[in-house]
Amino acid sequence: MSPDAPPTDESATRPLDRLGALLGSWDPRRHPWWLRAAVAVLVTALATWMRVALAPAESGGRFVTLTLAAALCALYGGFRIGMLSTLLGMLAVNFLLVKPYFSFAIGNLNEAFWLNFWHLLTQVVVVGAIALMQKRTRELRASVEQAQRSHQQMLDTFENSGTGMAHTRLDGHWIRINRSYCDLLGYSRDEVVLRHWRQFTHPDDVEHDLHVLDDLVSGRIEHHTMEKRYLHKQGHTIWVLLSVSMIRHPDGSPDYMIVVAQDISSRKTTEDALRTSERLLSQAQELALMASWRYDAARRQFTTLGNANIILGVPRAVFSDLDMLAMTHPDDRLRMQQAWAAAFREGEPYDIEYRVNLAGQWHWVSVRAEFERGPDGRVTQGLGTVVDISAHKRAEQQIQQLNASLEERIRERTQALRAAYDELESYSYAVAHDLRSPLRIINGFAQALEEDNPALSVESRRHLERIREASKKMGELIDGLLKLSQLARGELQRAPVDLSAMATRQLRELAATSPERTVDWSVQPGMIAMAEEALIEALLQNLLHNAWKYSAHTAGARIQVSMQDSGGRREFVVADNGAGFDMARAAKLFQPFQRLHMPHEFAGLGIGLATARRIVLRHGGELRAQSAPGEGARFYFTLQPAA
Repeated sequence: MSPDAPPTDESATRPLDRLGALLGSWDPRRHPWWLRAAVAVLVTALATWMRVALAPAESGGRFVTLTLAAALCALYGGFRIGMLSTLLGMLAVNFLLVKPYFSFAIGNLNEAFWLNFWHLLTQVVVVGAIALMQKRTRELRASVEQAQRSHQQMLDTFENSGTGMAHTRLDGHWIRINRSYCDLLGYSRDEVVLRHWRQFTHPDDVEHDLHVLDDLVSGRIEHHTMEKRYLHKQGHTIWVLLSVSMIRHPDGSPDYMIVVAQDISSRKTTEDALRTSERLLSQAQELALMASWRYDAARRQFTTLGNANIILGVPRAVFSDLDMLAMTHPDDRLRMQQAWAAAFREGEPYDIEYRVNLAGQWHWVSVRAEFERGPDGRVTQGLGTVVDISAHKRAEQQIQQLNASLEERIRERTQALRAAYDELESYSYAVAHDLRSPLRIINGFAQALEEDNPALSVESRRHLERIREASKKMGELIDGLLKLSQLARGELQRAPVDLSAMATRQLRELAATSPERTVDWSVQPGMIAMAEEALIEALLQNLLHNAWKYSAHTAGARIQVSMQDSGGRREFVVADNGAGFDMARAAKLFQPFQRLHMPHEFAGLGIGLATARRIVLRHGGELRAQSAPGEGARFYFTLQPAA
C-alpha cells in the first residue's frame, strides 16, 4: 500500500475502537466523589460560559448545551454526578444566562415550571440511561473476564493436572492431551497426537476397550471406569485406572470423549506382592498345620480366617465358644477355661497346649491369642493362632521313653564300667605286686652271689651290677605305670593354687640337690589357678625336673616360669635353654616310655611328660611344646584361672 492511499476502514475505526474500549472499561467508582463533583462543577461552568459566549441566551435552546454537559458528567462520574450537573445547569439557565444576572430569566412562571420540569425529567432519563449502560457494560466486561479466567483455569487444570487427561474423537484420534498423559506414555505430545490410542494399549486389553467404546457410543452407558495396561515407549507395561465419559451434542448424538488416566503401577505391584505374600502365608500355614482365628467378644463367636477351618478339619468357619469347649478333651477343659479366663479378664498371656477333637481324632494343639480392649478395659475382640503339634507331642513322648531307656542303659553301662575299672585296678595292683616279687628275688640273689664269691672276676661283678640296675629300672617302670593309672581316679578338688610359690620352692630344692651347678632361674609372681594342688605339684615337678635335667650340659643354663596371653586365654610357660629336641618327633613326646634322647645322654624312663599331659587334661586344659635341637624347649599349659 502507498503512503498516499486513503486510510482503510480498519485504520479509521481504530481510534473509535480505542474510545469505545475506554468508555466501556470506564468505572466512575475508581475516583473519589469529591473529585467527580469538582469535575461536574467545572464542566457545567465551562458549558455555561460557552453558551453565553457563542450565542445569545434569547436565541433559544438554553438547556441543550447544559444537557450535553450533564451527559459528559454522567459518563465521567456516574448517575449522581450527572444529576448534580443537571441541577447546576438548571440554576445557570434560570439565573445566569439572561441579564440582569442572578435574576429569574423566565417571566411566565407557568412556562418556567414546565420547561424546568421536562428538562429535569429528560435529564433523569438520559443520565439514568448512561449510568445503566455503564453498569451493564461493567457487568458484561466482568462476565467476560470471569469467563476468560474460568476458561484459563480450566485449561491450566487440564494441562497441569498430575493425572493424565485427554479429549478424543470417536475415531480414536486425539483432540487435546495434557503433559501428564504424555509423560505417562513416555512420548512427546507430537508423537502421541500422531498415533491411535490402540497403539499404546496392551494387545490383551484392546478387545475389551472396543466393547466399552461401543457401549458408550450406543448410549448403553455414559461413563466407564476400568483398569487397563498401556505400553510405555521404553517397552515396559504400565497399569492405569482409566475413566472414560461420553460428551454428546444437544440432539443426543455422541460428540467426543473425556479420558482420565491415573498410573496405578505401584499399587498393582503392591497388590501382586500382597497376594503373593498371602499365598505364601497360606501355604506356610498349611505346611505348618497352623490356622488363625478371630474372636468376637460381643457375640462370643470364633471365626476362622482364610482356609483355617480346612487346615483344622472343622466343618464350618464360624462356631461359638460352647462349640469350642465341646471340641476340647474332657481332661483339658478346666485348664483351658482357667487360662482363657485369666487372659480375658486379667490380661495374662494366653499360651496353652491342650487336646481337641479334629475330624474325629484327638489332636494336640498349641493356641496363642492377643486381645483388644475398649476404653472401659473390656475385651472387644481377639486374634489368635492354632498349631497342630500332635507330631511334636508324639516325638516328645518317644524322646522321653528313649531318655528313660537310655538312662537305664547308662546306669547299667556305668556299673559295668565301674566293675571293670575296679577289676582292672585290682589287677594292676596284683600285677605290680607279682612283678615286684621276682625282681626282689633277682636283686637278692645277685647281691648274694657277689657277697658269697669275693673272688669273682671284674667282668662277672659287672654282669651282676647290670642285673641289679635292670631290676631297679624294672621296679621304677612298675611304679610309673601305677602312678599313671592313679591319675585317672577320683574327683578333682579345685582350689586356688599359687604356681609362683610352688615353682620357686621346687627350683630351690633342685638347686640344693645339685650345688655344683649354676642355673639362672626366675619365676613370674602372681600366677594363680583353680586346680588340685597335689596334681599341680606333680605337674611342675615333672616339667621343672626335665628343664633342670636337659640343661645340665649347657653353659649358662637358664630356666624361666612365666605366664602369657595367647588368643584370648592365659597360658603358663616353663622354658629352658637346654638340649631341646626335633619337633618332627614331637608326636612321641607325651607317650609313656617314649624318649627323644639316648639313655647315655640323659637318664630317665620317658614317663614324666606323659604324666604331666594327663594332669593338664584332667583339669580341662591343653599342654603343648615348642623346641629345636640345641635351642632349649618351651612347654605351654592352660588351667582354669582363679576368680
